[in-house]
Amino acid sequence: MTVKTDIEIAREATMKPIAEVAAKVGIPSDALLQYGPTKAKVTADFIDSLKSRPDGKLILVTAINPTPAGEGKTTTTVGLGDGLNRIGKKAIMALREPSLGPCFGVKGGAAGGGYAQVVPMEDINLHFTGDFHAITSAHNLLSALIDNHIYWGNSLGIDSRRVEWRRVLDMNDRALRSIVNSLGGVSNGFPREDGFDITVASEVMAILCLSRDLKDLENRLGNIIIGYTRDKKPVRARDVKADGAMTVLLKDALMPNMVQTLENNPVFIHGGPFANIAHGCNSVLATKTALKLADYVVTEAGFGADLGAEKFFDIKCRKAGLSPSATVIVATVRALKMHGGVKKEDLKGENVAAVAKGCENLKRHIENVAKFGVPAVVAVNRFITDTEAEIQEVMKAAESMGTKAFLCTHWADGGKGTEALAQHVVGVCESGKANFKTLYPDEMPLRDKVKTIATEIYRAADISCDSSVETRFKELEAMGFGHLPVCMAKTQYSFTTDPNKRGAPTGHIVPVRELRLSAGAEFIVVVTGDIMTMPGLPKVPSADFIRLNDQGQIEGLF
Repeated sequence: MTVKTDIEIAREATMKPIAEVAAKVGIPSDALLQYGPTKAKVTADFIDSLKSRPDGKLILVTAINPTPAGEGKTTTTVGLGDGLNRIGKKAIMALREPSLGPCFGVKGGAAGGGYAQVVPMEDINLHFTGDFHAITSAHNLLSALIDNHIYWGNSLGIDSRRVEWRRVLDMNDRALRSIVNSLGGVSNGFPREDGFDITVASEVMAILCLSRDLKDLENRLGNIIIGYTRDKKPVRARDVKADGAMTVLLKDALMPNMVQTLENNPVFIHGGPFANIAHGCNSVLATKTALKLADYVVTEAGFGADLGAEKFFDIKCRKAGLSPSATVIVATVRALKMHGGVKKEDLKGENVAAVAKGCENLKRHIENVAKFGVPAVVAVNRFITDTEAEIQEVMKAAESMGTKAFLCTHWADGGKGTEALAQHVVGVCESGKANFKTLYPDEMPLRDKVKTIATEIYRAADISCDSSVETRFKELEAMGFGHLPVCMAKTQYSFTTDPNKRGAPTGHIVPVRELRLSAGAEFIVVVTGDIMTMPGLPKVPSADFIRLNDQGQIEGLF
């Protein structure tokens, strides 16, 4: 039997007009800014009108540490949302937008898979409604204004050696990580070191995803610290008069995007900060709007729970006043076998012992989620190679941690394959067992916040910082930023900063390489290990296989 690709399944979907999908959750057609028949933005005026409504229940989908074997977190999020609707619940999903870089690199898209997908898949994974292009333009407008200000006399006294605002591009391009700009003579300005990050690492992306409305967006953009004067005084985006123009470029991008699943259920897809570099959650505006419209909102956080869930709880929930009712941790037998020491090429054979060993990673995440006071459930995303003995080992591991695991077949069966999970999650949400709390208080010193995450979530023995990092901790607190949460930039593949150390290692040291102040987003980015903010393409990128066929249809996206 030939298995259809994700894009083939998506292409065969019977999509409903987006106005009809939106009407299911009470959004009138005049509250939609349509981008063709199947995509729309929800207007700010309509969102404002929802403020007095009660909130539904918030469900977070997270995962074990990712492996090359795959976990299917977005697929499970979509499958669970469809499952909730199948059992008669009013549910909306709230997801991140995919980045072009991974689509053409190695990771692929982020619209789910199989029969648990969001459509139109090609649009979502490519240009969509232009949000990322707007963010890229707003970010680089600020970059241009900084160098223009320096060129025309530099009345603010910006020290060109201390400009911290880099440029961005929504593509993996290692050649741009470190550059020198303004070469070519006097008319081109003053040469200085510069570089590019990927758009999803931009502070503008984080700001858009954390902003409540346009006024909050403009204020946060104005608060961005772009660099320092020679006497180390901060210079902000509003000082170079960038905040107003940047807001103009982002006015439509701030409105949440609505699309649909293959089962014609509503989905918000809005914002997309990376989870290993930025805070890895869809926009606050989309999530809070969904909570006003539905009884249950299923959202996801990027990568494993050590990154995505921790940032969802400690940054997004803290800043937006959200209180999740349940967490679903996604695992696959294949990935657990890799955490148990099996090589990718050997995954097809049954290996119950490796599953048992790999379940230490799953157990760690269950323990960690409990520290935030949110009950956890395990979703086992089934592959055809999984054996009954291997599946039972995962069930046993979950039960040993006081929770339950459910076998899910949403990739093949859509929402039907998650009905049991959906029923249980509803029970957890309605039980009132959730007692959400953040891992650390605002007033904890910055260094202690980093150490708390490293020791409590990563199970490290300690963190290590050289003298420049120690000094920077003190500088940030002296500047009045000690109350901010920290956003850890770490490899997604391991609890350590070594991507090759799978499973559940303990006793390691987390090296803190750099601290980056995001004054507009209101968090401190803590760069650890060898993490990079501009990825590169692999030796054989996905772009090699993406093409138009003879019928003018896109092939190769996944």
